[in-house]
Amino acid sequence: MKKTVEKVAIIGAGPGGLATAIALRKQGIDARVYERAGEFRPVGAGVGLHPNGLRCLDAIKPGIVDILKCSGCKVEKVTLKTVTGETIMTYESPMFKKYGQPTLTIWWYRLQQILASYLPSEVIHLNYRCIGFEQNENSVITNFENGKTVESDLLIGADGVNSTVREILIGDSQPRYVGSMSWRAVVNYKDDLLQQNEVILMKGEESIVFLLGVGEGNMSWLARKLLPDSTLSSTLAEAKSRVLREFANWMEPVTELIAQTDPKRILEGPICDRLPLNQWSYGRVTLLGDAAHPMTPAAGQGANTTFEDAYELGECLYNFPDLQTALTNYDNRRIQRTAIIQTHSAAREKLYYQPFQQTNQQLQQERENFENWMYDYVPNSELRLRSWQ
Repeated sequence: MKKTVEKVAIIGAGPGGLATAIALRKQGIDARVYERAGEFRPVGAGVGLHPNGLRCLDAIKPGIVDILKCSGCKVEKVTLKTVTGETIMTYESPMFKKYGQPTLTIWWYRLQQILASYLPSEVIHLNYRCIGFEQNENSVITNFENGKTVESDLLIGADGVNSTVREILIGDSQPRYVGSMSWRAVVNYKDDLLQQNEVILMKGEESIVFLLGVGEGNMSWLARKLLPDSTLSSTLAEAKSRVLREFANWMEPVTELIAQTDPKRILEGPICDRLPLNQWSYGRVTLLGDAAHPMTPAAGQGANTTFEDAYELGECLYNFPDLQTALTNYDNRRIQRTAIIQTHSAAREKLYYQPFQQTNQQLQQERENFENWMYDYVPNSELRLRSWQ
């Protein structure tokens, strides 16, 4: 079977870009990844991989999910606590029983490492910051800050919420700040604070803290607070001082955990999204993951919908006879679903800061129906294409 494209350039070596390269190279496509960073450093925080994302990774590369499960933590229970550490409730995670896959929490850096290990080293090009591209009927020429250029049949922007590829292709201004600042880090595991395979969610006044194991002796803390100003701290030390100040009245183990964290490990950033697009693909250029559909983390679907993108783009390039038909089908398969999840995540972000309370039966049923639709996504099944309601 003649391949739709021979050579593909992927901008961004995050999990989405790497998973896409794996999916395309499996089909014999010469997919290469270009990353602005000079090296893969131990950065990032904990990432939640849900059944829909895990199924897509397994379809892209059978066996990879088993490796991830050995490196991360399978969430078995969730505990809700107050600022003072009082337990409101604990419940078992229903994921595996309902969907056949767990929620898996893993360090972003470890996820990146594992995905990169499935690619030949010469496929990943570091110190390649994309600064522009030009396309014609036959190819795309991508320009990099180091003076190099790359010619390909297809360019994929997998370069995150502040995507350069999207800025040039779409030009739809800056990401939208949703009013919530975030600080997060990965530290050595503290078993007196968090049990293995447990996630803790603590709520304060317009602030929340997550604690989760991410495997291999590490845990991740994520602190968020509603703030009108999205200005970042000027130094790493200032960012650490800021989060300590914002969460000074929380239970001592949490403040101690933050205090003991190396400032170099703390990631400070505004939580942002964008309004959904009607089209991702133009000519020989398309978008994927946060470059296409950035969403708040409230539904935990950023990485998972990205792996859906990687799977579907690979399937479209394999199953359709020409590039334009393949990309049109890719847009049609992905845009409606991700737009719904973007909108839902934005609404759910505000709910996170409301006090713990019982929801009425109708709202609970609506939430369960939505989650069933979201998590039931199955590769190679028409069910994956069905719309929400």
